Amino acid sequence: MSCSIDDNVALLLTRAGYGMILVLLVSFCLYDINARHIHHHNEGNILASNQARAYFTLSGYHFNPDDITRLIGIQPTSINAAGAASGLDKPVISSWELSTDTITDDVDVYDLTGKLIKQVEPAKEKILQVIKSHNLSPRIGVVLVLSIDKAESAPDVGFGARTIRFLADIGAFINVDYQLAERI
Repeated sequence: MSCSIDDNVALLLTRAGYGMILVLLVSFCLYDINARHIHHHNEGNILASNQARAYFTLSGYHFNPDDITRLIGIQPTSINAAGAASGLDKPVISSWELSTDTITDDVDVYDLTGKLIKQVEPAKEKILQVIKSHNLSPRIGVVLVLSIDKAESAPDVGFGARTIRFLADIGAFINVDYQLAERI
């Protein structure tokens, strides 16, 4: 067990005399332990912070995402190759995705999507080629988990000029998916 005593409390202890030091110190430590217990007891009422991630995806029918990785030269964060082996009678969608890490607290969608676009922008011509050759649908998405804490500010959701220009040039869709966070 440890207790911390600030300078004002130390001064009070010194002025109170050595007989009261022990009484005050024990009281202070018991208060500290009780405050920690109350915090621990109320943990069920702690609310989650805002969270967000952005992703760029290419999706379509009957393609192998590994071919897209090879053609555009960017390693995806996830793929779904379900459509690569599906028959024409039962089309299944495949996808190639590059995602940011999920961030918490200070969510800045403009910054998050801007960083993602900086990663894919150098391969713009190659992306346009695979969109055409594989009949793919490009999309940028943002996944937001919003805090239900009224003290937590809601993040601005938008896209910078560079991001909008890139998305327009490749004919991409924009998807914003949001949900409310649960209590922790």
